[in-house]
Amino acid sequence: MASPIWFVGLALILASISPTVAKSTPKEFVDAHNAVRANYGVGPVSWNTTLAADARTFARTMMGTCEMVYSNGPYGENMALAYEKTTAELTVNYWASEKKFYEYKSNKCVEEECGHFRQVVWKDTTSIGCAEIECIKDYILTVCNYYPPGNYANQLPY
Repeated sequence: MASPIWFVGLALILASISPTVAKSTPKEFVDAHNAVRANYGVGPVSWNTTLAADARTFARTMMGTCEMVYSNGPYGENMALAYEKTTAELTVNYWASEKKFYEYKSNKCVEEECGHFRQVVWKDTTSIGCAEIECIKDYILTVCNYYPPGNYANQLPY
């Protein structure tokens, strides 16, 4: 039988050669989204494993390039790229920070992009699934899928 020291050594070796990938949990993604959504009076979202699996499959298509190209799939979709470390909360708050570019009265983005914010707070969205991958060394790509999708130009998000 191998000694516990051998197992610890193996774990350290595997950790050192494994890609540096953020380890946000489904709960962390759900909590981060729901914290933002609560500020706008929209209901909570829950985790959907199918959305998460699809997010992971799609994110893996960008391995080696980190080129953020939207899938045009059947879900709403947000993406973010971070250097070295990120968390679900940081990523979702980054998307939510686009609020400053959104004008509710005209339902338009002013000066900059605000679509990530609109998708996070989209009132009809009830479930999410997200994935994080290391697309190139030290760069973490996050993809979140939303169902039902939102962010329609002629509809208010909340």
